[in-house]
Amino acid sequence: MTMTDIERDFVISRIVQAPRARVWRAYSEADQLTRWWGPKGAAIRVLSLDFRPGGMFHYAMEFQPGHPIYGRFVYGLIRAPERLEYVNAFSDENGGLTRAPFPQLRDSFPLEFHNVVTFAEKDGTTIVTARSTPINASPAEISAFVGMFDSIHVSFTSIFDKLDALLCR
Repeated sequence: MTMTDIERDFVISRIVQAPRARVWRAYSEADQLTRWWGPKGAAIRVLSLDFRPGGMFHYAMEFQPGHPIYGRFVYGLIRAPERLEYVNAFSDENGGLTRAPFPQLRDSFPLEFHNVVTFAEKDGTTIVTARSTPINASPAEISAFVGMFDSIHVSFTSIFDKLDALLCR
């Protein structure tokens, strides 16, 4: 039995109480990203942001001071203000690709993910839909990813809560 693409994709949507142009800025500006990206309890430092196709968002995320977890987005399609595509992964402090830093996931979690985020405006609010798909992942890595959907959902819900808090000021 094989999994269909839909079964292995993580998808989440949220209605954000702000106009689409404002939500787009939150996704595309470094000073905005530091204020909402990352799950609850994580402090984000933007190490670099080159918001263009082929550019990179490189960041450090800390749940405990002095213990950074690095990540990166490599941007693909950018169609302001309606669609954003990027490949995300864990990274080292220099932006180089690395495996998940958590011992229980290090060898079983996909290395990279293709992400598509769409922004649809409706009556002054924005419907943000994010889809994440493992890239070049083994069946075991896909299974590990799918097995974490509940945890990923909790993380993204807290990320969207932070985005809402930023935009509703």
